[in-house]
Amino acid sequence: MLRVAVIGSGPSGVYTAQSLVGQQAVPDVEVYVLDRLPCPYGLVRYGVAPDHEKIKSLQNNLRTVLEHPRVHFLGNVEVGTPGLGVQELCEIFHAVVFCVGAATDRHLGIAGEDLPGSHSATSFVAWYSAHPDAIAARFPLSGRSAVVIGVGNVAVDVARILARGAAELAGTDMPQGALGALADSRVEDIWMVGRRGPSQAKFTTKELRELGSLPGAEVLVRPEELALDPAYRDPAELPAVGRRNVQVLRDWAERAGDEVAIAAGSSPTTGPQTPAPASGPAPGPEPASASAQRKRRIHLRFFLRPVEMIGDPDSGVRAVRFERTAPDGRGGVVGTGEYEDIEAQLVLRSVGYRGTPQPGLPFDDATGTVPHRAGRVLRDGEPCLGVYVAGWIKRGPTGVIGTNRPCAKETATSLLEDAAALAEREIADDPVDALRRAGQQPVPWTGWQGIEVAEAAWGRQLGRGTVKLPDWEALLEAARSAG
Repeated sequence: MLRVAVIGSGPSGVYTAQSLVGQQAVPDVEVYVLDRLPCPYGLVRYGVAPDHEKIKSLQNNLRTVLEHPRVHFLGNVEVGTPGLGVQELCEIFHAVVFCVGAATDRHLGIAGEDLPGSHSATSFVAWYSAHPDAIAARFPLSGRSAVVIGVGNVAVDVARILARGAAELAGTDMPQGALGALADSRVEDIWMVGRRGPSQAKFTTKELRELGSLPGAEVLVRPEELALDPAYRDPAELPAVGRRNVQVLRDWAERAGDEVAIAAGSSPTTGPQTPAPASGPAPGPEPASASAQRKRRIHLRFFLRPVEMIGDPDSGVRAVRFERTAPDGRGGVVGTGEYEDIEAQLVLRSVGYRGTPQPGLPFDDATGTVPHRAGRVLRDGEPCLGVYVAGWIKRGPTGVIGTNRPCAKETATSLLEDAAALAEREIADDPVDALRRAGQQPVPWTGWQGIEVAEAAWGRQLGRGTVKLPDWEALLEAARSAG
Protein backbone atom coordinates (compact mmCIF):
# COMPACT_ATOMS: atom_id res chain seq x y z
CA MET A 1 0.00 0.00 0.00
CA LEU A 2 1.24 3.47 -0.91
CA ARG A 3 1.55 5.58 2.23
CA VAL A 4 1.33 9.38 1.80
CA ALA A 5 1.80 12.18 4.33
CA VAL A 6 -0.15 15.39 3.76
CA ILE A 7 1.26 18.27 5.81
CA GLY A 8 -1.60 20.56 6.82
CA SER A 9 -5.26 19.79 7.54
CA GLY A 10 -6.86 22.88 6.02
CA PRO A 11 -8.91 22.74 2.81
CA SER A 12 -5.93 22.20 0.49
CA GLY A 13 -4.63 19.33 2.61
CA VAL A 14 -7.99 17.67 3.06
CA TYR A 15 -8.88 18.05 -0.62
CA THR A 16 -5.53 16.46 -1.49
CA ALA A 17 -6.33 13.52 0.77
CA GLN A 18 -9.79 13.26 -0.80
CA SER A 19 -8.32 13.20 -4.31
CA LEU A 20 -5.84 10.49 -3.33
CA VAL A 21 -8.30 8.07 -1.71
CA GLY A 22 -11.19 8.92 -4.03
CA GLN A 23 -9.62 7.31 -7.09
CA GLN A 24 -11.25 3.90 -7.53
CA ALA A 25 -8.50 2.88 -9.91
CA VAL A 26 -5.97 3.26 -7.07
CA PRO A 27 -7.51 1.59 -4.01
CA ASP A 28 -4.23 0.99 -2.19
CA VAL A 29 -3.37 4.52 -1.02
CA GLU A 30 -3.33 5.38 2.68
CA VAL A 31 -3.09 9.03 3.71
CA TYR A 32 -1.85 10.47 7.00
CA VAL A 33 -2.85 14.11 7.42
CA LEU A 34 -0.35 15.74 9.79
CA ASP A 35 -0.90 19.10 11.49
CA ARG A 36 1.14 21.12 13.95
CA LEU A 37 -2.03 21.87 15.91
CA PRO A 38 -4.03 19.19 17.75
CA CYS A 39 -7.13 20.40 15.86
CA PRO A 40 -7.96 19.87 12.17
CA TYR A 41 -9.42 22.19 9.51
CA GLY A 42 -6.72 24.87 9.36
CA LEU A 43 -8.04 28.30 8.39
CA VAL A 44 -11.62 27.07 8.36
CA ARG A 45 -11.32 26.72 12.14
CA TYR A 46 -8.83 29.50 12.79
CA GLY A 47 -9.34 31.95 9.93
CA VAL A 48 -13.06 32.11 9.13
CA ALA A 49 -14.80 34.72 11.30
CA PRO A 50 -16.93 33.19 14.09
CA ASP A 51 -20.07 34.95 12.86
CA HIS A 52 -19.74 33.33 9.41
CA GLU A 53 -21.37 30.11 10.46
CA LYS A 54 -22.30 29.01 6.95
CA ILE A 55 -18.67 29.05 5.82
CA LYS A 56 -17.55 27.42 9.06
CA SER A 57 -20.00 24.59 8.37
CA LEU A 58 -17.54 23.51 5.68
CA GLN A 59 -15.88 21.69 8.57
CA ASN A 60 -18.58 19.05 8.19
CA ASN A 61 -17.45 18.32 4.63
CA LEU A 62 -13.79 18.22 5.65
CA ARG A 63 -14.70 15.94 8.53
CA THR A 64 -16.20 13.39 6.16
CA VAL A 65 -12.85 13.11 4.38
CA LEU A 66 -10.84 12.87 7.60
CA GLU A 67 -13.11 10.03 8.78
CA HIS A 68 -12.49 8.02 5.60
CA PRO A 69 -11.11 4.57 6.55
CA ARG A 70 -7.89 5.21 4.60
CA VAL A 71 -7.33 8.73 5.93
CA HIS A 72 -5.77 9.24 9.36
CA PHE A 73 -5.53 12.60 11.15
CA LEU A 74 -2.51 13.11 13.41
CA GLY A 75 -2.31 16.46 15.15
CA ASN A 76 0.45 17.92 17.33
CA VAL A 77 3.09 16.87 14.78
CA GLU A 78 5.76 19.48 14.12
CA VAL A 79 7.28 19.59 10.63
CA GLY A 80 10.18 21.89 9.84
CA THR A 81 12.45 23.64 12.33
CA PRO A 82 12.05 22.48 15.00
CA GLY A 83 10.47 19.20 14.03
CA LEU A 84 10.63 16.62 11.29
CA GLY A 85 12.64 17.33 8.19
CA VAL A 86 11.83 16.28 4.64
CA GLN A 87 14.34 13.43 4.75
CA GLU A 88 12.86 12.04 7.97
CA LEU A 89 9.36 12.19 6.50
CA CYS A 90 10.53 10.39 3.36
CA GLU A 91 11.82 7.56 5.58
CA ILE A 92 8.33 7.13 7.06
CA PHE A 93 6.14 7.79 3.99
CA HIS A 94 6.42 6.99 0.29
CA ALA A 95 5.40 10.55 -0.58
CA VAL A 96 4.93 13.87 1.23
CA VAL A 97 2.60 16.67 0.11
CA PHE A 98 3.14 20.07 1.72
CA CYS A 99 -0.11 22.03 2.09
CA VAL A 100 1.19 24.62 4.53
CA GLY A 101 -0.39 27.79 3.14
CA ALA A 102 1.12 31.26 3.35
CA ALA A 103 2.10 31.69 6.97
CA THR A 104 3.22 35.31 7.24
CA ASP A 105 1.73 38.74 6.63
CA ARG A 106 3.13 41.28 4.26
CA HIS A 107 4.50 44.40 5.93
CA LEU A 108 3.88 48.00 4.94
CA GLY A 109 7.51 49.04 5.34
CA ILE A 110 6.67 52.43 6.86
CA ALA A 111 7.95 54.31 9.89
CA GLY A 112 6.18 53.45 13.14
CA GLU A 113 4.81 50.14 11.88
CA ASP A 114 6.12 48.37 14.99
CA LEU A 115 4.62 50.77 17.52
CA PRO A 116 2.45 49.25 20.27
CA GLY A 117 -1.11 49.04 18.98
CA SER A 118 -0.04 48.19 15.43
CA HIS A 119 -0.76 44.56 14.57
CA SER A 120 -1.34 42.35 11.58
CA ALA A 121 -4.99 41.61 10.91
CA THR A 122 -4.04 37.93 10.95
CA SER A 123 -2.96 38.15 14.58
CA PHE A 124 -6.28 39.78 15.46
CA VAL A 125 -8.15 37.01 13.61
CA ALA A 126 -6.08 34.38 15.44
CA TRP A 127 -6.98 36.02 18.77
CA TYR A 128 -10.73 36.08 18.26
CA SER A 129 -10.59 32.61 16.66
CA ALA A 130 -8.80 31.08 19.71
CA HIS A 131 -5.64 30.05 17.90
CA PRO A 132 -3.43 28.65 20.69
CA ASP A 133 -0.42 30.68 19.56
CA ALA A 134 -2.40 33.90 20.06
CA ILE A 135 -3.04 33.46 23.79
CA ALA A 136 -0.65 36.28 24.77
CA ALA A 137 -1.97 38.80 22.23
CA ARG A 138 -3.40 42.03 23.62
CA PHE A 139 -5.23 44.54 21.46
CA PRO A 140 -6.00 48.09 22.65
CA LEU A 141 -9.77 48.34 22.48
CA SER A 142 -10.07 51.18 25.00
CA GLY A 143 -9.46 53.88 22.40
CA ARG A 144 -12.08 55.56 20.26
CA SER A 145 -10.69 54.84 16.79
CA ALA A 146 -9.30 51.82 14.94
CA VAL A 147 -7.79 51.81 11.45
CA VAL A 148 -7.81 48.74 9.21
CA ILE A 149 -5.36 49.09 6.32
CA GLY A 150 -6.56 47.07 3.34
CA VAL A 151 -9.80 46.45 1.46
CA GLY A 152 -10.00 42.68 1.12
CA ASN A 153 -12.24 40.16 2.85
CA VAL A 154 -9.95 39.82 5.88
CA ALA A 155 -10.10 43.60 6.35
CA VAL A 156 -13.89 43.42 6.13
CA ASP A 157 -13.94 40.59 8.67
CA VAL A 158 -11.95 42.44 11.32
CA ALA A 159 -13.88 45.68 10.73
CA ARG A 160 -17.15 43.78 11.12
CA ILE A 161 -16.03 42.07 14.34
CA LEU A 162 -14.97 45.44 15.79
CA ALA A 163 -18.36 46.90 14.88
CA ARG A 164 -20.51 44.06 16.19
CA GLY A 165 -22.00 44.06 19.66
CA ALA A 166 -20.96 41.33 22.07
CA ALA A 167 -24.53 40.05 22.29
CA GLU A 168 -24.43 39.21 18.57
CA LEU A 169 -21.19 37.26 19.04
CA ALA A 170 -22.17 35.39 22.20
CA GLY A 171 -23.85 32.66 20.16
CA THR A 172 -20.65 31.91 18.24
CA ASP A 173 -17.68 29.76 19.27
CA MET A 174 -15.53 32.86 19.97
CA PRO A 175 -13.34 32.28 23.05
CA GLN A 176 -14.61 33.80 26.24
CA GLY A 177 -11.63 36.12 26.72
CA ALA A 178 -12.01 37.71 23.30
CA LEU A 179 -15.77 38.02 23.74
CA GLY A 180 -15.31 39.81 27.06
CA ALA A 181 -12.72 42.18 25.61
CA LEU A 182 -14.98 43.06 22.68
CA ALA A 183 -17.89 43.59 25.09
CA ASP A 184 -15.79 46.21 26.89
CA SER A 185 -14.52 47.80 23.68
CA ARG A 186 -14.79 51.57 23.45
CA VAL A 187 -14.07 51.69 19.72
CA GLU A 188 -16.58 53.93 17.94
CA ASP A 189 -14.92 54.69 14.61
CA ILE A 190 -13.54 51.94 12.39
CA TRP A 191 -11.67 53.14 9.31
CA MET A 192 -11.07 50.69 6.47
CA VAL A 193 -8.62 52.30 4.06
CA GLY A 194 -7.37 51.35 0.59
CA ARG A 195 -4.62 52.97 -1.47
CA ARG A 196 -6.50 52.47 -4.74
CA GLY A 197 -10.10 52.93 -5.83
CA PRO A 198 -13.32 51.05 -5.08
CA SER A 199 -13.26 49.17 -8.39
CA GLN A 200 -9.93 47.59 -7.39
CA ALA A 201 -10.92 46.53 -3.88
CA LYS A 202 -10.55 42.80 -3.20
CA PHE A 203 -13.58 42.23 -0.98
CA THR A 204 -16.51 40.23 -2.30
CA THR A 205 -19.98 41.73 -2.51
CA LYS A 206 -21.57 39.48 0.10
CA GLU A 207 -19.00 40.52 2.71
CA LEU A 208 -19.29 44.18 1.71
CA ARG A 209 -23.07 44.17 2.04
CA GLU A 210 -22.82 42.66 5.53
CA LEU A 211 -21.25 45.87 6.78
CA GLY A 212 -24.41 47.74 5.89
CA SER A 213 -26.66 45.41 7.87
CA LEU A 214 -24.93 45.41 11.26
CA PRO A 215 -27.22 46.46 14.13
CA GLY A 216 -25.95 49.57 15.86
CA ALA A 217 -23.47 50.46 13.11
CA GLU A 218 -23.52 52.69 10.06
CA VAL A 219 -21.33 52.73 6.96
CA LEU A 220 -19.95 56.05 5.74
CA VAL A 221 -18.45 56.61 2.30
CA ARG A 222 -17.29 59.78 0.59
CA PRO A 223 -18.82 60.34 -2.86
CA GLU A 224 -15.92 62.53 -3.97
CA GLU A 225 -13.44 59.72 -3.24
CA LEU A 226 -15.51 57.15 -5.09
CA ALA A 227 -15.80 59.48 -8.08
CA LEU A 228 -12.01 59.62 -8.44
CA ASP A 229 -12.14 56.08 -9.82
CA PRO A 230 -12.94 56.11 -13.57
CA ALA A 231 -14.36 52.60 -13.34
CA TYR A 232 -16.71 53.75 -10.59
CA ARG A 233 -18.22 56.28 -12.96
CA ASP A 234 -18.54 53.66 -15.70
CA PRO A 235 -18.29 50.10 -14.29
CA ALA A 236 -19.44 48.34 -17.47
CA GLU A 237 -15.98 46.87 -18.19
CA LEU A 238 -15.44 45.56 -14.66
CA PRO A 239 -15.76 41.87 -13.73
CA ALA A 240 -19.14 40.95 -12.22
CA VAL A 241 -17.91 41.18 -8.61
CA GLY A 242 -16.46 44.63 -9.26
CA ARG A 243 -19.71 45.87 -10.81
CA ARG A 244 -21.71 44.60 -7.84
CA ASN A 245 -19.29 46.19 -5.36
CA VAL A 246 -19.52 49.51 -7.15
CA GLN A 247 -23.31 49.36 -7.07
CA VAL A 248 -23.35 48.73 -3.31
CA LEU A 249 -21.02 51.67 -2.73
CA ARG A 250 -23.04 53.84 -5.10
CA ASP A 251 -26.23 53.06 -3.17
CA TRP A 252 -24.55 54.01 0.11
CA ALA A 253 -23.17 57.22 -1.37
CA GLU A 254 -26.53 58.27 -2.80
CA ARG A 255 -28.28 57.49 0.47
CA ALA A 256 -25.72 59.38 2.53
CA GLY A 257 -25.41 62.38 0.24
CA ASP A 258 -22.90 65.09 0.92
CA GLU A 259 -23.13 64.68 4.70
CA VAL A 260 -20.54 61.92 4.61
CA ALA A 261 -17.91 64.33 3.31
CA ILE A 262 -17.34 65.47 6.89
CA ALA A 263 -16.48 62.64 9.29
CA ALA A 264 -15.00 62.71 12.76
CA GLY A 265 -11.46 61.65 13.56
CA SER A 266 -9.50 62.81 10.49
CA SER A 267 -7.68 65.99 9.60
CA PRO A 268 -6.52 66.87 6.07
CA THR A 269 -3.12 68.46 5.74
CA THR A 270 -1.03 69.72 2.84
CA GLY A 271 2.25 68.20 3.96
CA PRO A 272 3.77 65.99 6.64
CA GLN A 273 3.00 67.36 10.08
CA THR A 274 2.94 66.00 13.60
CA PRO A 275 -0.67 65.59 14.71
CA ALA A 276 -1.85 67.05 17.94
CA PRO A 277 -2.38 64.45 20.63
CA ALA A 278 -5.91 63.39 21.38
CA SER A 279 -7.50 65.94 23.68
CA GLY A 280 -7.58 64.85 27.29
CA PRO A 281 -6.90 61.44 28.79
CA ALA A 282 -8.72 58.40 27.50
CA PRO A 283 -12.03 57.99 29.33
CA GLY A 284 -12.13 55.32 31.99
CA PRO A 285 -13.85 51.96 31.69
CA GLU A 286 -17.58 51.83 31.46
CA PRO A 287 -20.01 48.95 31.96
CA ALA A 288 -20.21 46.45 29.12
CA SER A 289 -23.92 47.19 28.76
CA ALA A 290 -23.13 50.82 27.98
CA SER A 291 -20.44 49.80 25.52
CA ALA A 292 -22.91 47.53 23.75
CA GLN A 293 -25.23 50.49 23.18
CA ARG A 294 -22.55 52.70 21.60
CA LYS A 295 -23.18 53.62 17.99
CA ARG A 296 -20.31 52.53 15.77
CA ARG A 297 -19.30 54.02 12.44
CA ILE A 298 -17.48 52.17 9.66
CA HIS A 299 -15.68 54.58 7.33
CA LEU A 300 -14.73 53.18 3.93
CA ARG A 301 -11.93 55.30 2.51
CA PHE A 302 -10.13 55.05 -0.84
CA PHE A 303 -7.11 56.57 -2.58
CA LEU A 304 -5.12 56.88 0.65
CA ARG A 305 -1.66 55.34 0.98
CA PRO A 306 -0.18 54.83 4.48
CA VAL A 307 3.18 56.56 4.87
CA GLU A 308 3.74 56.67 8.64
CA MET A 309 2.33 55.58 11.96
CA ILE A 310 2.58 58.32 14.54
CA GLY A 311 3.04 57.76 18.25
CA ASP A 312 5.73 56.68 20.68
CA PRO A 313 6.90 53.41 22.25
CA ASP A 314 5.35 54.25 25.63
CA SER A 315 1.81 55.28 24.67
CA GLY A 316 1.67 53.45 21.34
CA VAL A 317 0.22 54.53 18.03
CA ARG A 318 -1.93 57.67 18.00
CA ALA A 319 -2.61 58.18 14.30
CA VAL A 320 -1.82 56.94 10.82
CA ARG A 321 -0.62 59.41 8.22
CA PHE A 322 -1.87 58.76 4.69
CA GLU A 323 -0.92 60.37 1.41
CA ARG A 324 -3.75 61.10 -0.97
CA THR A 325 -3.29 59.15 -4.22
CA ALA A 326 -4.79 59.48 -7.68
CA PRO A 327 -5.19 57.04 -10.59
CA ASP A 328 -2.15 56.95 -12.87
CA GLY A 329 -4.11 55.74 -15.90
CA ARG A 330 -2.36 52.34 -15.90
CA GLY A 331 -4.19 50.61 -13.06
CA GLY A 332 -1.96 52.00 -10.33
CA VAL A 333 -1.83 55.19 -8.31
CA VAL A 334 0.53 58.10 -7.77
CA GLY A 335 1.01 60.28 -4.72
CA THR A 336 -0.38 63.80 -4.76
CA GLY A 337 1.65 65.34 -1.93
CA GLU A 338 -1.50 65.89 0.14
CA TYR A 339 -1.64 64.15 3.51
CA GLU A 340 -4.30 63.18 6.00
CA ASP A 341 -3.91 61.94 9.57
CA ILE A 342 -6.51 59.53 10.91
CA GLU A 343 -6.67 59.02 14.64
CA ALA A 344 -6.04 55.45 15.72
CA GLN A 345 -5.27 53.68 18.97
CA LEU A 346 -5.42 50.33 17.16
CA VAL A 347 -4.09 49.65 13.66
CA LEU A 348 -4.67 46.34 11.87
CA ARG A 349 -2.66 45.73 8.71
CA SER A 350 -4.38 43.56 6.10
CA VAL A 351 -2.27 43.88 2.97
CA GLY A 352 -1.79 40.25 1.97
CA TYR A 353 0.04 37.06 2.87
CA ARG A 354 3.29 35.45 1.94
CA GLY A 355 4.61 31.90 2.02
CA THR A 356 7.69 31.12 4.10
CA PRO A 357 10.65 28.88 3.24
CA GLN A 358 10.18 25.25 4.24
CA PRO A 359 13.32 23.56 5.61
CA GLY A 360 14.65 21.11 3.06
CA LEU A 361 12.57 22.48 0.18
CA PRO A 362 13.56 24.91 -2.58
CA PHE A 363 11.88 28.30 -2.34
CA ASP A 364 11.17 31.13 -4.77
CA ASP A 365 11.61 34.26 -2.70
CA ALA A 366 10.07 36.48 -5.38
CA THR A 367 6.71 34.64 -5.34
CA GLY A 368 6.79 33.20 -1.82
CA THR A 369 6.13 29.72 -3.21
CA VAL A 370 7.89 26.39 -3.69
CA PRO A 371 8.90 25.82 -7.34
CA HIS A 372 6.86 22.99 -8.86
CA ARG A 373 5.53 21.45 -12.02
CA ALA A 374 1.91 20.31 -11.66
CA GLY A 375 2.54 19.94 -7.93
CA ARG A 376 5.86 18.07 -8.20
CA VAL A 377 8.53 20.00 -6.28
CA LEU A 378 11.38 21.10 -8.54
CA ARG A 379 14.97 21.40 -7.46
CA ASP A 380 17.22 23.01 -10.07
CA GLY A 381 14.42 22.45 -12.57
CA GLU A 382 14.13 18.69 -11.91
CA PRO A 383 11.31 16.95 -10.00
CA CYS A 384 12.09 15.68 -6.49
CA LEU A 385 10.51 12.23 -6.51
CA GLY A 386 8.14 11.85 -3.58
CA VAL A 387 7.82 15.53 -2.61
CA TYR A 388 4.81 17.62 -3.69
CA VAL A 389 2.95 20.84 -2.88
CA ALA A 390 -0.65 22.03 -3.00
CA GLY A 391 -2.53 25.15 -1.91
CA TRP A 392 -1.05 28.59 -1.29
CA ILE A 393 2.53 27.35 -0.90
CA LYS A 394 2.13 26.01 -4.45
CA ARG A 395 0.32 28.84 -6.23
CA GLY A 396 0.54 31.84 -3.87
CA PRO A 397 -2.22 33.39 -1.69
CA THR A 398 -4.91 33.57 -4.34
CA GLY A 399 -8.44 32.29 -4.78
CA VAL A 400 -11.16 31.24 -2.37
CA ILE A 401 -11.59 28.00 -0.43
CA GLY A 402 -13.03 26.21 -3.47
CA THR A 403 -9.96 27.11 -5.55
CA ASN A 404 -8.08 24.49 -3.54
CA ARG A 405 -10.06 21.63 -5.10
CA PRO A 406 -8.62 21.70 -8.64
CA CYS A 407 -5.22 22.64 -7.23
CA ALA A 408 -5.24 19.58 -4.94
CA LYS A 409 -6.54 17.32 -7.70
CA GLU A 410 -3.69 18.33 -10.01
CA THR A 411 -1.11 17.51 -7.34
CA ALA A 412 -2.78 14.21 -6.45
CA THR A 413 -2.85 13.23 -10.12
CA SER A 414 0.89 13.88 -10.41
CA LEU A 415 1.58 11.83 -7.28
CA LEU A 416 -0.49 8.88 -8.48
CA GLU A 417 1.29 8.97 -11.83
CA ASP A 418 4.50 8.46 -9.85
CA ALA A 419 3.00 5.69 -7.71
CA ALA A 420 4.96 2.79 -9.24
CA ALA A 421 8.32 4.45 -8.60
CA LEU A 422 7.29 5.65 -5.15
CA ALA A 423 6.17 2.19 -4.03
CA GLU A 424 9.68 0.83 -4.56
CA ARG A 425 11.02 2.90 -1.65
CA GLU A 426 11.50 1.19 1.71
CA ILE A 427 9.81 3.00 4.59
CA ALA A 428 9.12 2.41 8.31
CA ASP A 429 6.66 -0.32 9.20
CA ASP A 430 4.41 1.76 11.48
CA PRO A 431 4.17 5.51 10.83
CA VAL A 432 2.79 6.41 14.26
CA ASP A 433 5.56 4.52 16.06
CA ALA A 434 8.11 6.12 13.72
CA LEU A 435 6.75 9.59 14.52
CA ARG A 436 6.98 8.87 18.24
CA ARG A 437 10.55 7.63 17.89
CA ALA A 438 11.30 10.93 16.16
CA GLY A 439 10.15 12.80 19.27
CA GLN A 440 6.57 13.61 18.23
CA GLN A 441 3.46 13.02 20.35
CA PRO A 442 0.70 12.67 17.76
CA VAL A 443 -2.90 13.46 18.67
CA PRO A 444 -5.14 11.02 16.76
CA TRP A 445 -8.71 11.62 15.62
CA THR A 446 -10.03 10.36 18.96
CA GLY A 447 -7.99 13.08 20.66
CA TRP A 448 -9.66 15.70 18.46
CA GLN A 449 -13.03 14.23 19.40
CA GLY A 450 -12.04 14.71 23.04
CA ILE A 451 -11.36 18.40 22.31
CA GLU A 452 -14.82 18.70 20.72
CA VAL A 453 -16.42 17.23 23.83
CA ALA A 454 -14.47 19.58 26.10
CA GLU A 455 -15.41 22.65 24.04
CA ALA A 456 -19.08 21.73 24.13
CA ALA A 457 -18.90 21.26 27.91
CA TRP A 458 -17.08 24.58 28.35
CA GLY A 459 -19.79 26.33 26.36
CA ARG A 460 -22.55 24.82 28.50
CA GLN A 461 -20.72 25.94 31.63
CA LEU A 462 -20.66 29.50 30.27
CA GLY A 463 -24.30 29.41 29.19
CA ARG A 464 -23.31 29.54 25.52
CA GLY A 465 -23.03 27.07 22.68
CA THR A 466 -19.72 25.41 21.85
CA VAL A 467 -16.83 27.68 22.89
CA LYS A 468 -13.27 27.13 21.68
CA LEU A 469 -10.46 26.31 24.07
CA PRO A 470 -7.87 29.04 23.52
CA ASP A 471 -4.55 27.58 24.66
CA TRP A 472 -2.23 24.63 24.06
CA GLU A 473 -2.48 23.23 27.58
CA ALA A 474 -6.27 23.04 27.55
CA LEU A 475 -6.35 21.53 24.05
CA LEU A 476 -3.77 18.83 24.81
CA GLU A 477 -5.36 18.02 28.15
CA ALA A 478 -8.73 17.55 26.44
CA ALA A 479 -7.09 15.38 23.77
CA ARG A 480 -5.42 13.20 26.42
CA SER A 481 -8.69 12.82 28.31
CA ALA A 482 -10.13 11.00 25.30
CA GLY A 483 -7.69 8.15 25.94
